[in-house]
Amino acid sequence: MTHSSPLISLRLLASLSTVALLLGSPAQAFEPVEFAVSGENDDLTTQLRGASALLEAQVEEDVIAQDIFSAAQAEYGRLVNALYAQGYYSPVVHVFVDGREAADIAPLNAPPSITRVQVSVDPGPKFVFSRAVLAPLAQGTVLPEGFATGKTAQSGLVKQAVQAGVDGWRDVGHAKAAVAGQKVVADHRAHSLSAEVALNPGPKLRFGTLSVKGQERMRLNRILKIAGLPEGEVFDPDELSRAADRLRRTGVFKSVSLAESEQIRAPDLLDITATVLEEKRRRYSIGAEIASFEGATLSGYWLHRNLAGGGERLRIDGAIANIGAKTGGVDYSLGLTLDRPATFNPDTTASLKFNIEHLDEEDFTSDSGTFGLGLIRYFSENLTARAGIEYTYSTGTDSLGTDFTYRNLALPVGATYDSRDSALDAKKGYYLDVGAAPFLGFGITDSGLRLTLDGRAYRSFGEKRPVTFAVRGQMGAVFGTQLRSTPRDYLFYSGGGGSVRGQPYQSLGIPLTNSAGDEYKIGGTTFLAASTEVRATVTDTIGVVGFVDIGQIGISDFYGGDTDWHAGAGLGLRYNTGFGPIRLDVAAPVGGNTGDGVQIYVGIGQSF
Repeated sequence: MTHSSPLISLRLLASLSTVALLLGSPAQAFEPVEFAVSGENDDLTTQLRGASALLEAQVEEDVIAQDIFSAAQAEYGRLVNALYAQGYYSPVVHVFVDGREAADIAPLNAPPSITRVQVSVDPGPKFVFSRAVLAPLAQGTVLPEGFATGKTAQSGLVKQAVQAGVDGWRDVGHAKAAVAGQKVVADHRAHSLSAEVALNPGPKLRFGTLSVKGQERMRLNRILKIAGLPEGEVFDPDELSRAADRLRRTGVFKSVSLAESEQIRAPDLLDITATVLEEKRRRYSIGAEIASFEGATLSGYWLHRNLAGGGERLRIDGAIANIGAKTGGVDYSLGLTLDRPATFNPDTTASLKFNIEHLDEEDFTSDSGTFGLGLIRYFSENLTARAGIEYTYSTGTDSLGTDFTYRNLALPVGATYDSRDSALDAKKGYYLDVGAAPFLGFGITDSGLRLTLDGRAYRSFGEKRPVTFAVRGQMGAVFGTQLRSTPRDYLFYSGGGGSVRGQPYQSLGIPLTNSAGDEYKIGGTTFLAASTEVRATVTDTIGVVGFVDIGQIGISDFYGGDTDWHAGAGLGLRYNTGFGPIRLDVAAPVGGNTGDGVQIYVGIGQSF
């Protein structure tokens, strides 16, 4: 004879009951949940409905009775926590499943079908803080405004205050600050909450040794140099975060985490361990864009993330543009960039650049080469600055058959602020890039100064189907040079996907006449452009866009008789691929006299 224990039998019975319930409960549509909250507090009702497990389950497809019953039993905890978060500590919550209190139904007796669910909530009185004490505090610590006697006793405020207190001590070097004791008591007769929390700051510590785990090809000394953790200096959590960001910024690592040691090394040192996982060393990418007037553009790059084991990044870029363009011929370029992080200091990257380019434009053809050295300084996650030196040699022929040669030495400097949430599909934030390049010309090339500015702003409304308003402004100018003595790639044109959609590519320039009376076009020394887009989300993958672009080209001045302008407008379609939207824009001229008809643009990512 065999015997089974009651515990095993009970577990077997529960398992069989659950299986039978799942197999025997077809998907069903039950009546909408009746959700009632006492009082007339619309904000509280909205928050409770947002926390409801039953209302969440109600919108799901193929709901079975087991799902409804599980949500009903979870409803109590979800709603009580939401009420505590708003300062209600004596609520009464009822959840009825076909007239029975869900909490009174044993799991083994779960109903095989459910047709009606009722939720009733009486929040009770709102509680206030009778005491709100957190001590000791580091100098300069700012606690949440609501954590004070007489204020609504929201449970989250206590957690926020404790976190602020601990962070305050850590910010001044007390890395091991922690809660030493707490006394939180609710007085239901007085409708008040007393919260007293004691902190233990612990000793003031300094950064100890940084050790590294997980590296394979990256040299240890270079990891330490790039991280730039200030060994021996007072502990600072911001320094710890910056060290991790510097390592991630190299692109060498798939993941980076920095952990503080549990133990303090005498006398006051806190060692740090960095755990890294390296990326594959090589990567390549290809891309394509097409426009009805400009033709197709094919581009790609090959990247080596860790060329010599020190985080050096070698990138080779290539592009073929204007394939099948209606004016001009095919352009192509090939560039090489070698970056070395942590040069001079942990936040400075040195770059060596070499680029060759052939341009076959409507107004000229040219071959050029540029060699340069540069530095990029990272001041924060959003703000960078750059400076360098470049030498450019360009030779070519204009549309009248006149040969030209430009040679110049430039000192480009600039800064970029970028707080966008996404570079390919921004929905909020700002982008601003400013550049200045004083240059010294040789031969027929004049010396002067080239300035550029590109500013963008994004604002979205709505959660599930957001509508985004995006605006962009561009400006460029060259000072101190004669028009014909300015390097051709320093001059400005307007028209096409990068400036004014709906107008042909580079269709707006400066018309000139030579001594023989022949007319030709050249770029201008001043440039202004503005774009506005309204981006609406239709489904999870489809979006529509309406836009207007305007551009202006001039000589020596932004306004006056030597300037001309044009504009375009249109509609676009976006398909979200997950890594960025596929863009289709259809536009036509709405101002100026540089083009007619419809232009079509296809590419990856938003237009700006």
